[in-house]
Amino acid sequence: MATAQQIKSLLKSYGDADNERFVSVALQIAAHEARGGKGKLASELKRLVDEIRNKQHSVQPGGSVPIARPHGELATLLAASYPRTHLSEMVLGESQAAQLHQVLVEYRQQSKLREHGLEAKRKLLLVGPPGVGKTMTSWALAGELKLPHFTVQFHSLITKYMGETAAKLFAVFEAMRHTRGVYLFDEFDAIGAMRGSQHDVGEIRRVLNSFLQFLEQDDSDSLVIAATNLEALLDEALFRRFDEVITYHLPGAIEIANLLANRLAAFTVDQTSLEQLGKQAVGLSHAEVARVADEAAKGAVLADSRTIVVQVLGDAITSRLERKRSLSRG
Repeated sequence: MATAQQIKSLLKSYGDADNERFVSVALQIAAHEARGGKGKLASELKRLVDEIRNKQHSVQPGGSVPIARPHGELATLLAASYPRTHLSEMVLGESQAAQLHQVLVEYRQQSKLREHGLEAKRKLLLVGPPGVGKTMTSWALAGELKLPHFTVQFHSLITKYMGETAAKLFAVFEAMRHTRGVYLFDEFDAIGAMRGSQHDVGEIRRVLNSFLQFLEQDDSDSLVIAATNLEALLDEALFRRFDEVITYHLPGAIEIANLLANRLAAFTVDQTSLEQLGKQAVGLSHAEVARVADEAAKGAVLADSRTIVVQVLGDAITSRLERKRSLSRG
């Protein structure tokens, strides 16, 4: 039968939500029983372990992958959440929408693709200026696929010791294999900068080499997303390792009008005013337009009104544009 130490390990791993440790100890017990001549019990234990693994790595129709909170060292490397964002909440260009739709289609039918020796697109590189929806895209993909979302914490990942950093990076990629989800490397230029450039730091170059190796070897069922504001600084070797590169731009007048309409759907704003505001706000990012709309919505709520004062919204847009120009000059 199981030893006292194994029973304690089982209880501790259960309390820590350490699924992998729990399974490992269960298999140790099965092996111990097999050596003791209890083959039937050992087989039953292995069957139960296989059932647990299948439940961890499969999604029931209409269900979600249970989120596994990172524990131990992973708790400092990954920030976990369960987004409910959907692509329909975003205002995307035609090209972006088509690329992301294809990612969803292939991911949902990856078993069918594998039957023919093909792989779904899982490794995405998102490039574009700040505030255009790169991070929100990773949330939306997680929401659409009912997967947990993990953001890699670079401040905990990168240390002054190469071996330690590589080990932490390896732990992140191991987590991708064990817990299916969307893994976001935000502000990826922190490690993805060109090797050999004048700003090249030896340690960061080694981290990039490790990342490229792990990314190429990754055969998990997780989505790996890297997002950067500085495409020009990225090492060319990166682009070959990703299945899809999606480029984001500042929204145009029509996109801004649509974004305002989405954000202010609960309030009264006529279409003509939205179109005029869209033209006026060209130069702002998606995030900046969203903030302006939210401020107008809060003003309406506090005034006990369902009507957005277009003049106030227009003034807010003008103020934000002037602030942005001032910062760019400074």
